Amino acid sequence: MKFSTTFLISLFTANLVVVALASADSHLIRGNKAELTIEEQRVIKAQAAMPGVNTYFDWSAFKKSWPKKDSFILAQQSLSLLGNQLWQYSKEQANNGQVVDDRPLYWTRLAIISFVKATPTQYSQTELAALVETFENTSRGRNDLIYKQATDKRILLTGFDPFLLDRNIKQSNPSGLAALLLDGVVIEYQQNGKKITAEINTAMIPVRYADFDQGEVESLLAPFYALNSVDLIATISMGRSDFDLEHFPGLRRSATAPDNVNVYTGANKTNPLIPRLLEAPLIGDEFVLFSLPYQAMMKAKGGYKINDNRGVTILESGRAKDITANSLTELADKIAVQGGGGGYLSNEISYRSIALRNKLGSTIPTGHIHTPRISGFDAATNQAIIAQIEAMLVQAVSVI
Repeated sequence: MKFSTTFLISLFTANLVVVALASADSHLIRGNKAELTIEEQRVIKAQAAMPGVNTYFDWSAFKKSWPKKDSFILAQQSLSLLGNQLWQYSKEQANNGQVVDDRPLYWTRLAIISFVKATPTQYSQTELAALVETFENTSRGRNDLIYKQATDKRILLTGFDPFLLDRNIKQSNPSGLAALLLDGVVIEYQQNGKKITAEINTAMIPVRYADFDQGEVESLLAPFYALNSVDLIATISMGRSDFDLEHFPGLRRSATAPDNVNVYTGANKTNPLIPRLLEAPLIGDEFVLFSLPYQAMMKAKGGYKINDNRGVTILESGRAKDITANSLTELADKIAVQGGGGGYLSNEISYRSIALRNKLGSTIPTGHIHTPRISGFDAATNQAIIAQIEAMLVQAVSVI
Protein backbone atom coordinates (compact mmCIF):
# COMPACT_ATOMS: atom_id res chain seq x y z
CA MET A 1 0.00 0.00 0.00
CA LYS A 2 1.31 3.47 -0.92
CA PHE A 3 0.77 6.57 1.18
CA SER A 4 1.10 10.20 0.12
CA THR A 5 3.93 12.34 1.48
CA THR A 6 1.39 14.62 3.14
CA PHE A 7 -0.20 11.70 4.98
CA LEU A 8 3.15 10.42 6.19
CA ILE A 9 4.20 13.87 7.39
CA SER A 10 1.00 14.12 9.42
CA LEU A 11 1.50 10.63 10.83
CA PHE A 12 5.10 11.21 11.90
CA THR A 13 4.25 14.58 13.41
CA ALA A 14 1.22 13.28 15.27
CA ASN A 15 3.19 10.42 16.82
CA LEU A 16 5.95 12.70 18.03
CA VAL A 17 3.54 15.31 19.36
CA VAL A 18 1.74 12.67 21.44
CA VAL A 19 5.02 11.68 23.07
CA ALA A 20 5.95 15.31 23.66
CA LEU A 21 2.60 16.16 25.20
CA ALA A 22 2.74 13.18 27.50
CA SER A 23 5.82 14.68 29.16
CA ALA A 24 4.56 18.29 29.32
CA ASP A 25 5.31 20.18 32.55
CA SER A 26 2.23 20.41 34.74
CA HIS A 27 3.29 23.80 36.19
CA LEU A 28 2.60 25.53 32.88
CA ILE A 29 -1.17 25.60 33.43
CA ARG A 30 -2.68 27.73 36.17
CA GLY A 31 -6.45 27.59 36.15
CA ASN A 32 -7.54 28.04 32.57
CA LYS A 33 -4.48 29.93 31.35
CA ALA A 34 -0.96 28.93 30.34
CA GLU A 35 2.24 30.58 31.47
CA LEU A 36 4.09 32.32 28.68
CA THR A 37 7.58 31.18 27.76
CA ILE A 38 10.50 33.59 27.75
CA GLU A 39 10.29 33.61 23.95
CA GLU A 40 6.64 34.69 24.07
CA GLN A 41 7.31 37.28 26.76
CA ARG A 42 9.66 39.11 24.39
CA VAL A 43 6.72 40.16 22.19
CA ILE A 44 6.11 43.32 24.25
CA LYS A 45 9.75 44.36 23.92
CA ALA A 46 9.68 43.63 20.20
CA GLN A 47 6.57 45.78 19.77
CA ALA A 48 8.31 48.68 21.46
CA ALA A 49 11.52 48.26 19.46
CA MET A 50 9.83 47.61 16.10
CA PRO A 51 6.37 49.23 16.03
CA GLY A 52 4.05 47.33 13.72
CA VAL A 53 6.22 44.21 13.58
CA ASN A 54 3.30 42.01 14.60
CA THR A 55 0.36 44.06 13.33
CA TYR A 56 0.91 43.74 9.57
CA PHE A 57 -1.39 40.68 9.58
CA ASP A 58 -4.99 41.25 10.65
CA TRP A 59 -6.13 38.57 13.07
CA SER A 60 -8.75 40.66 14.89
CA ALA A 61 -11.59 38.37 13.80
CA PHE A 62 -9.83 35.43 15.40
CA LYS A 63 -9.38 37.41 18.64
CA LYS A 64 -13.12 38.00 18.86
CA SER A 65 -14.12 34.44 18.04
CA TRP A 66 -11.49 32.53 20.04
CA PRO A 67 -13.15 32.78 23.50
CA LYS A 68 -16.30 31.32 21.96
CA LYS A 69 -14.59 28.17 20.67
CA ASP A 70 -16.07 25.66 23.12
CA SER A 71 -15.12 22.59 21.11
CA PHE A 72 -11.55 21.29 20.83
CA ILE A 73 -12.11 20.28 17.20
CA LEU A 74 -13.45 23.72 16.30
CA ALA A 75 -10.57 25.37 18.16
CA GLN A 76 -8.04 23.20 16.35
CA GLN A 77 -9.61 23.94 12.97
CA SER A 78 -9.60 27.65 13.73
CA LEU A 79 -5.92 27.69 14.69
CA SER A 80 -4.96 25.52 11.75
CA LEU A 81 -6.70 27.91 9.38
CA LEU A 82 -5.18 30.98 11.05
CA GLY A 83 -1.68 29.49 10.92
CA ASN A 84 -2.00 28.71 7.24
CA GLN A 85 -3.35 32.20 6.54
CA LEU A 86 -0.40 33.75 8.37
CA TRP A 87 2.09 31.61 6.43
CA GLN A 88 0.51 32.32 3.06
CA TYR A 89 0.10 36.04 3.77
CA SER A 90 3.71 36.37 4.91
CA LYS A 91 4.93 34.72 1.71
CA GLU A 92 2.73 36.96 -0.43
CA GLN A 93 3.89 40.10 1.34
CA ALA A 94 7.53 39.12 0.91
CA ASN A 95 7.17 38.20 -2.74
CA ASN A 96 5.23 41.30 -3.75
CA GLY A 97 7.76 43.54 -2.03
CA GLN A 98 5.44 44.81 0.70
CA VAL A 99 7.10 43.20 3.75
CA VAL A 100 10.38 41.58 2.66
CA ASP A 101 11.32 40.59 6.18
CA ASP A 102 11.22 37.37 8.21
CA ARG A 103 10.63 39.09 11.54
CA PRO A 104 6.91 39.97 11.21
CA LEU A 105 6.01 36.30 10.73
CA TYR A 106 8.09 35.30 13.74
CA TRP A 107 6.72 37.95 16.10
CA THR A 108 3.11 37.64 14.90
CA ARG A 109 3.23 33.89 15.50
CA LEU A 110 4.41 34.52 19.06
CA ALA A 111 1.78 37.23 19.63
CA ILE A 112 -1.01 34.87 18.56
CA ILE A 113 0.31 32.03 20.70
CA SER A 114 0.59 34.41 23.67
CA PHE A 115 -3.03 35.47 23.19
CA VAL A 116 -4.22 31.87 22.96
CA LYS A 117 -2.34 30.87 26.10
CA ALA A 118 -3.40 33.94 28.09
CA THR A 119 -7.10 33.72 27.24
CA PRO A 120 -9.10 31.70 29.79
CA THR A 121 -10.48 28.51 28.26
CA GLN A 122 -11.81 25.14 29.37
CA TYR A 123 -9.03 23.22 27.60
CA SER A 124 -6.72 20.93 29.51
CA GLN A 125 -2.97 21.29 29.49
CA THR A 126 -2.60 18.54 26.89
CA GLU A 127 -5.31 20.02 24.69
CA LEU A 128 -3.85 23.52 24.83
CA ALA A 129 -0.38 22.24 23.98
CA ALA A 130 -1.84 20.35 21.03
CA LEU A 131 -3.64 23.49 19.84
CA VAL A 132 -0.45 25.52 19.97
CA GLU A 133 1.37 22.77 18.10
CA THR A 134 -1.30 22.84 15.39
CA PHE A 135 -0.77 26.57 14.93
CA GLU A 136 3.03 26.17 14.97
CA ASN A 137 2.87 23.56 12.21
CA THR A 138 0.67 25.50 9.83
CA SER A 139 2.31 28.88 10.44
CA ARG A 140 5.72 27.34 9.73
CA GLY A 141 4.68 25.82 6.40
CA ARG A 142 4.91 22.24 7.60
CA ASN A 143 1.42 21.43 6.38
CA ASP A 144 2.05 23.16 3.05
CA LEU A 145 4.80 20.85 1.79
CA ILE A 146 2.95 19.88 -1.36
CA TYR A 147 4.53 20.08 -4.80
CA LYS A 148 1.95 21.67 -7.07
CA GLN A 149 3.89 22.28 -10.28
CA ALA A 150 4.64 19.77 -13.03
CA THR A 151 8.40 20.21 -12.80
CA ASP A 152 11.30 17.91 -13.60
CA LYS A 153 12.80 18.08 -10.11
CA ARG A 154 11.88 18.97 -6.54
CA ILE A 155 13.83 20.80 -3.83
CA LEU A 156 13.09 20.98 -0.10
CA LEU A 157 14.61 23.77 2.01
CA THR A 158 14.40 24.70 5.69
CA GLY A 159 15.06 28.09 7.27
CA PHE A 160 15.38 29.21 10.89
CA ASP A 161 13.72 31.75 13.17
CA PRO A 162 15.73 34.77 14.35
CA PHE A 163 17.81 33.94 17.42
CA LEU A 164 19.96 35.43 20.23
CA LEU A 165 17.25 38.04 20.63
CA ASP A 166 18.32 39.14 24.10
CA ARG A 167 21.45 40.47 22.42
CA ASN A 168 19.50 42.21 19.65
CA ILE A 169 15.71 42.13 19.69
CA LYS A 170 15.72 43.43 16.09
CA GLN A 171 17.71 40.49 14.75
CA SER A 172 16.62 38.98 11.44
CA ASN A 173 17.66 35.67 9.90
CA PRO A 174 18.38 35.44 6.15
CA SER A 175 17.54 31.74 6.15
CA GLY A 176 14.02 32.50 7.39
CA LEU A 177 13.52 35.12 4.71
CA ALA A 178 14.83 32.65 2.14
CA ALA A 179 12.10 30.23 3.23
CA LEU A 180 9.46 32.90 2.67
CA LEU A 181 10.77 34.09 -0.69
CA LEU A 182 11.63 30.71 -2.21
CA ASP A 183 8.59 28.66 -1.18
CA GLY A 184 6.72 27.66 -4.32
CA VAL A 185 9.34 29.16 -6.62
CA VAL A 186 10.18 27.23 -9.80
CA ILE A 187 13.78 27.59 -10.97
CA GLU A 188 14.94 26.58 -14.43
CA TYR A 189 18.11 25.97 -16.42
CA GLN A 190 19.19 24.61 -19.78
CA GLN A 191 20.60 21.10 -20.05
CA ASN A 192 21.56 19.64 -23.44
CA GLY A 193 19.39 22.23 -25.13
CA LYS A 194 16.35 21.36 -23.00
CA LYS A 195 14.74 23.50 -20.30
CA ILE A 196 14.75 21.74 -16.91
CA THR A 197 12.58 23.00 -14.05
CA ALA A 198 12.60 22.45 -10.28
CA GLU A 199 10.00 23.47 -7.70
CA ILE A 200 11.10 24.58 -4.23
CA ASN A 201 9.16 23.90 -1.03
CA THR A 202 10.19 25.31 2.35
CA ALA A 203 9.47 25.17 6.07
CA MET A 204 10.57 27.24 9.06
CA ILE A 205 12.38 25.65 12.03
CA PRO A 206 12.28 26.96 15.64
CA VAL A 207 15.48 27.71 17.55
CA ARG A 208 14.64 25.57 20.57
CA TYR A 209 16.60 22.60 21.87
CA ALA A 210 13.46 20.88 23.15
CA ASP A 211 11.85 20.84 19.71
CA PHE A 212 14.94 19.16 18.28
CA ASP A 213 14.99 16.62 21.14
CA GLN A 214 11.32 15.87 20.46
CA GLY A 215 12.05 14.98 16.82
CA GLU A 216 11.15 18.17 14.96
CA VAL A 217 13.69 17.50 12.22
CA GLU A 218 13.05 13.78 11.94
CA SER A 219 9.26 14.14 11.77
CA LEU A 220 9.58 16.76 9.04
CA LEU A 221 12.06 14.97 6.81
CA ALA A 222 11.46 11.23 7.34
CA PRO A 223 8.62 10.92 4.80
CA PHE A 224 10.72 12.49 2.06
CA TYR A 225 13.69 10.23 2.76
CA ALA A 226 11.50 7.15 3.08
CA LEU A 227 9.95 7.76 -0.32
CA ASN A 228 12.90 9.45 -2.05
CA SER A 229 10.25 11.92 -3.15
CA VAL A 230 12.44 14.98 -3.71
CA ASP A 231 15.71 15.53 -5.53
CA LEU A 232 17.59 17.69 -3.03
CA ILE A 233 17.26 18.68 0.63
CA ALA A 234 19.16 21.69 1.99
CA THR A 235 18.98 23.06 5.51
CA ILE A 236 19.93 26.74 5.75
CA SER A 237 20.95 28.99 8.63
CA MET A 238 22.89 32.19 9.30
CA GLY A 239 26.59 31.71 9.90
CA ARG A 240 29.83 33.57 9.29
CA SER A 241 31.14 36.18 6.86
CA ASP A 242 30.74 34.11 3.65
CA PHE A 243 28.68 31.17 2.47
CA ASP A 244 29.86 27.89 3.97
CA LEU A 245 28.90 24.43 2.72
CA GLU A 246 29.33 22.33 5.85
CA HIS A 247 31.12 19.16 4.81
CA PHE A 248 31.26 17.25 8.11
CA PRO A 249 28.42 17.88 10.60
CA GLY A 250 29.09 16.61 14.12
CA LEU A 251 26.91 14.67 16.55
CA ARG A 252 27.36 16.70 19.72
CA ARG A 253 26.29 20.05 21.10
CA SER A 254 29.03 22.28 22.42
CA ALA A 255 27.69 25.83 22.05
CA THR A 256 27.33 27.82 25.26
CA ALA A 257 24.67 30.07 23.72
CA PRO A 258 21.05 29.67 24.82
CA ASP A 259 18.16 28.82 22.54
CA ASN A 260 15.16 31.11 22.09
CA VAL A 261 13.60 30.10 25.41
CA ASN A 262 16.94 30.72 27.16
CA VAL A 263 17.68 27.05 27.71
CA TYR A 264 21.36 26.26 28.19
CA THR A 265 22.48 22.69 27.57
CA GLY A 266 25.47 22.79 29.91
CA ALA A 267 27.69 21.77 27.02
CA ASN A 268 30.95 23.43 26.09
CA LYS A 269 34.05 22.66 24.04
CA THR A 270 35.54 20.38 26.68
CA ASN A 271 32.20 18.79 27.53
CA PRO A 272 30.30 18.26 24.27
CA LEU A 273 26.95 16.59 24.85
CA ILE A 274 24.91 14.17 22.75
CA PRO A 275 21.39 15.46 21.94
CA ARG A 276 18.29 13.36 22.48
CA LEU A 277 15.63 11.93 20.22
CA LEU A 278 12.49 11.60 22.30
CA GLU A 279 13.46 9.69 25.44
CA ALA A 280 16.85 8.35 24.32
CA PRO A 281 20.21 9.76 23.31
CA LEU A 282 20.56 10.43 19.59
CA ILE A 283 22.45 7.45 18.17
CA GLY A 284 24.89 7.91 15.33
CA ASP A 285 28.47 8.34 14.20
CA GLU A 286 30.43 11.26 15.60
CA PHE A 287 30.62 12.84 12.13
CA VAL A 288 28.61 12.42 8.95
CA LEU A 289 29.26 13.52 5.37
CA PHE A 290 27.09 15.91 3.43
CA SER A 291 26.17 14.97 -0.12
CA LEU A 292 25.29 18.21 -1.89
CA PRO A 293 27.19 18.82 -5.18
CA TYR A 294 29.46 21.40 -3.57
CA GLN A 295 31.81 21.82 -6.52
CA ALA A 296 28.93 22.90 -8.75
CA MET A 297 27.40 25.09 -6.02
CA MET A 298 30.66 26.96 -5.50
CA LYS A 299 30.35 28.25 -9.09
CA ALA A 300 27.19 30.21 -8.26
CA LYS A 301 27.73 33.88 -8.97
CA GLY A 302 27.04 36.54 -6.37
CA GLY A 303 28.62 38.95 -3.96
CA TYR A 304 29.92 36.36 -1.51
CA LYS A 305 32.57 33.71 -1.53
CA ILE A 306 31.27 30.13 -1.22
CA ASN A 307 33.49 27.88 0.89
CA ASP A 308 33.72 24.10 1.04
CA ASN A 309 34.17 24.07 4.80
CA ARG A 310 35.95 20.93 6.00
CA GLY A 311 37.02 22.30 9.36
CA VAL A 312 35.80 20.59 12.52
CA THR A 313 36.69 20.50 16.20
CA ILE A 314 37.48 17.25 17.98
CA LEU A 315 38.10 16.29 21.59
CA GLU A 316 41.64 15.08 22.15
CA SER A 317 43.11 14.39 25.59
CA GLY A 318 40.30 16.38 27.15
CA ARG A 319 40.94 19.47 25.03
CA ALA A 320 39.25 20.88 21.95
CA LYS A 321 41.37 20.73 18.80
CA ASP A 322 40.56 22.31 15.44
CA ILE A 323 41.40 20.20 12.42
CA THR A 324 40.65 20.08 8.70
CA ALA A 325 39.49 16.72 7.37
CA ASN A 326 39.74 15.53 3.79
CA SER A 327 37.57 12.47 4.26
CA LEU A 328 35.12 10.91 6.69
CA THR A 329 37.61 8.10 7.28
CA GLU A 330 39.97 10.55 8.98
CA LEU A 331 37.23 11.28 11.54
CA ALA A 332 36.19 7.70 12.22
CA ASP A 333 37.77 7.47 15.68
CA LYS A 334 37.35 11.10 16.74
CA ILE A 335 34.94 12.61 19.26
CA ALA A 336 32.99 15.53 17.85
CA VAL A 337 33.07 18.89 19.60
CA GLN A 338 31.95 20.94 16.61
CA GLY A 339 30.97 19.96 13.12
CA GLY A 340 31.62 22.29 10.23
CA GLY A 341 28.48 24.15 11.23
CA GLY A 342 29.60 24.66 14.84
CA GLY A 343 28.10 23.21 18.02
CA TYR A 344 24.67 24.85 17.91
CA LEU A 345 21.39 24.01 16.18
CA SER A 346 22.69 24.93 12.71
CA ASN A 347 25.11 22.03 12.92
CA GLU A 348 22.51 19.83 14.58
CA ILE A 349 19.84 20.16 11.90
CA SER A 350 22.48 19.25 9.35
CA TYR A 351 23.63 16.24 11.36
CA ARG A 352 20.12 14.98 12.06
CA SER A 353 19.00 15.30 8.45
CA ILE A 354 22.03 13.48 7.06
CA ALA A 355 21.97 10.77 9.75
CA LEU A 356 18.28 10.18 9.05
CA ARG A 357 18.94 10.03 5.31
CA ASN A 358 21.63 7.42 5.86
CA LYS A 359 19.49 5.39 8.26
CA LEU A 360 16.59 5.26 5.81
CA GLY A 361 18.84 4.37 2.89
CA SER A 362 17.85 7.47 0.93
CA THR A 363 19.77 8.73 -2.09
CA ILE A 364 18.60 12.35 -1.80
CA PRO A 365 21.58 14.76 -1.82
CA THR A 366 21.49 16.51 1.54
CA GLY A 367 23.51 19.18 3.28
CA HIS A 368 23.71 22.50 5.07
CA ILE A 369 24.22 26.00 3.71
CA HIS A 370 25.45 28.66 6.13
CA THR A 371 24.66 32.15 4.88
CA PRO A 372 26.67 35.28 5.62
CA ARG A 373 25.60 36.82 8.90
CA ILE A 374 23.84 40.13 9.30
CA SER A 375 23.43 42.38 12.32
CA GLY A 376 19.82 43.28 12.93
CA PHE A 377 18.17 43.70 9.55
CA ASP A 378 19.63 44.71 6.21
CA ALA A 379 17.24 44.51 3.26
CA ALA A 380 19.89 44.81 0.52
CA THR A 381 22.16 42.22 2.13
CA ASN A 382 19.27 39.82 2.64
CA GLN A 383 18.26 40.11 -1.01
CA ALA A 384 21.83 39.51 -2.19
CA ILE A 385 22.13 36.45 0.04
CA ILE A 386 18.88 34.93 -1.19
CA ALA A 387 19.72 35.59 -4.85
CA GLN A 388 22.97 33.69 -4.39
CA ILE A 389 21.19 30.83 -2.61
CA GLU A 390 18.89 30.52 -5.62
CA ALA A 391 21.92 30.54 -7.93
CA MET A 392 23.49 27.74 -5.85
CA LEU A 393 20.33 25.67 -6.17
CA VAL A 394 20.33 26.08 -9.93
CA GLN A 395 23.91 24.87 -10.05
CA ALA A 396 23.14 21.99 -7.71
CA VAL A 397 20.10 20.56 -9.50
CA SER A 398 21.82 20.88 -12.88
CA VAL A 399 24.28 18.12 -11.90
CA ILE A 400 22.17 15.73 -9.82
